[in-house]
Amino acid sequence: MATPLSSPPVSLAAQLAVNVLDAQSLLAAFGVLGVGVVMFAETGLLIGFFLPGDSLLFTAGLLCSGSSRQGVTLSLPLLLVCAAVGALTGSQCGYLIGRRAGGTLLARSRSVRLREGAQRAEELLERYGHAKAIVLARFVPVVRTVLNPMAGALRVPLRTFTVWQTASGLVWTLGLTLAGYALGSSVPNVDRYLLPIIAVIVALSLTPFALEVLRSRRAAKEGAGG
Repeated sequence: MATPLSSPPVSLAAQLAVNVLDAQSLLAAFGVLGVGVVMFAETGLLIGFFLPGDSLLFTAGLLCSGSSRQGVTLSLPLLLVCAAVGALTGSQCGYLIGRRAGGTLLARSRSVRLREGAQRAEELLERYGHAKAIVLARFVPVVRTVLNPMAGALRVPLRTFTVWQTASGLVWTLGLTLAGYALGSSVPNVDRYLLPIIAVIVALSLTPFALEVLRSRRAAKEGAGG
């Protein structure tokens, strides 16, 4: 009988063969502890920018409901703790790395996607201010990875960063996880439609950022017109 900690035990070979870009593959191999590790890597280490944070949280919540046909059932309380701890400590670690190393790590990166994310993160901090930028970035893939070291490099006050990354991190991790759990509990065999559902979730996660951009552009036009 599987323990509530994670999925049934898997072989070392299966773990080594896991597809890190696929949420279900990650969860089947590593369970809730894997969620914590991925959250830490995606939010704290620049090498984790490609990891599936949004889809992983939602899928993990869905698997807690026991409605999956994959035979994987996770413990919801433990998942919520692991996801939140991983995301919050990862962000704080990223900030400290940026504060110490400055922009060196980003400057040495050859990833076009990572550099574009860094540019967007810097623009967010300059345009919206520290608090709003930290909150908005949490919901944007890649940007949430690079904003943390950028905030450290640009000397965003530690207290300001900690307060707002904690608040937004809890909303992001707990919100997506509980959304997956709620849907899995109410819709039988919902994992059949997992890919389109995840696409919708990712689109919705970008909504706060998109609305803020539109609001700012509208305000800029009104200011220019006046």
